[in-house]
Amino acid sequence: MLFRNTKETFGLISKILHWSMAVLLTGLFVVGLYMTELDYYDSLYHTLPSWHKSFGLVTIFLLLIRFLWKWNNPEPEALKSHKIWEIFLATYIQKFFYILILLIGVSGYFISTAKGKGIEFFTLFKIPAITQTIEEQLSDFIGEAHQILAIILITLAVLHAVAALKHHFIDKDKTLKRMINK
Repeated sequence: MLFRNTKETFGLISKILHWSMAVLLTGLFVVGLYMTELDYYDSLYHTLPSWHKSFGLVTIFLLLIRFLWKWNNPEPEALKSHKIWEIFLATYIQKFFYILILLIGVSGYFISTAKGKGIEFFTLFKIPAITQTIEEQLSDFIGEAHQILAIILITLAVLHAVAALKHHFIDKDKTLKRMINK
């Protein structure tokens, strides 16, 4: 089993990063939506935001690893069955994914530190706040942007999954297999 990508397929590291981030981002989205509906007296009111923040930090850390990995690792060549517009679209949507994830992470950081308190990372250590406080109006705006960006990200992720399934079942090419097979 190859750790690095080849011209034909993705390596184990790329696959682990891809799928772990897919699971984390999906979970963060679902938990984020659920959290907004919690009542102060709900037992999960204080627990879920803490977990959401910690797993959000894990996701940003994985994104940084992914940047380094992509920078030092070749991308598999596009399949000959792919059309030029599909390659173009896939390239730019992938870049947009990364930008969205980074913006969601940064906005989440600012929401979490708006009152000048750091973010507890699984109660192991604290990520400090870089600002003393953020005005409530600005914090609300950042919160709305965080939610809108997350909705855009998940919508694109669903379209990404549909495209992978289209390649697998309709085009019958190796697009999906390159990301799941050993």
